[in-house]
Amino acid sequence: MGLESLLIFLIIGGVAGWLGSLLVKGAGMGLVGNIIVGIVGAFIAGFVLPMVGFAFGGGIVGSILNATIGAVILLLLLRLIKRA
Repeated sequence: MGLESLLIFLIIGGVAGWLGSLLVKGAGMGLVGNIIVGIVGAFIAGFVLPMVGFAFGGGIVGSILNATIGAVILLLLLRLIKRA
């Protein structure tokens, strides 16, 4: 992976994590936390969304949307675990 690819990967993860934390109120984790949540959310979305037959197109916007959906799923799961 080149430096440009890594930078784009981190930016998409950060944006997706930030959007996910906005959608799930009270789940802000800071810059590094948002990047981690966005990246993990992208992996979750890459696994879950095709199973239910739902996927967005390619490109950066599609990647951000997929990762944001995964980040929301992850943040909701984390919220459920914290309550238990």
